Amino acid sequence: MIDADGFRPNVGIILANSATQVLWAKRIRQEAWQFPQGGIQRNETPQQALYRELEEELGLKPEHVSLLGVTEDWLRYRLPARLIRRGRHPVCIGQKQKWFLLRMNCEECQVRFDATGHPEFDSWRWVDFWHPVREVVAFKREVYREALNQLAPLLGLARSEGPAQA
Repeated sequence: MIDADGFRPNVGIILANSATQVLWAKRIRQEAWQFPQGGIQRNETPQQALYRELEEELGLKPEHVSLLGVTEDWLRYRLPARLIRRGRHPVCIGQKQKWFLLRMNCEECQVRFDATGHPEFDSWRWVDFWHPVREVVAFKREVYREALNQLAPLLGLARSEGPAQA
């Protein structure tokens, strides 16, 4: 499902612990780290997609988390030209995302990657709240910075100043 502007609707998941650290996941068989995220299916609300993706990607159910907040508007990023698949119609040029902040209310051992036959991650760790802005792939940095800035006050954290740094 791609909108008229070429953006695929998507949800991003920022899962925090009681120490305000966030879950940072490693893509399977890669050295690429990111927040869990996934597409919104036709006739699915962003919140429904959030809980479906949470279970598919991390093996967690709604009762394992508390929903703390969501970004105000859609946050968009464009894909680099080398990642755009031109042979498809409609052409997807990027993603528009609603980012959700959750607090984990269960034991860490509940996180698992085998909830589906096609896991997206093979490892995870807790990192400082602002760490992902510095480590995520460059074309996602501004969206990560904006999402974290919007959601930081919900954890009692100050907003970050300035653009994402490489």
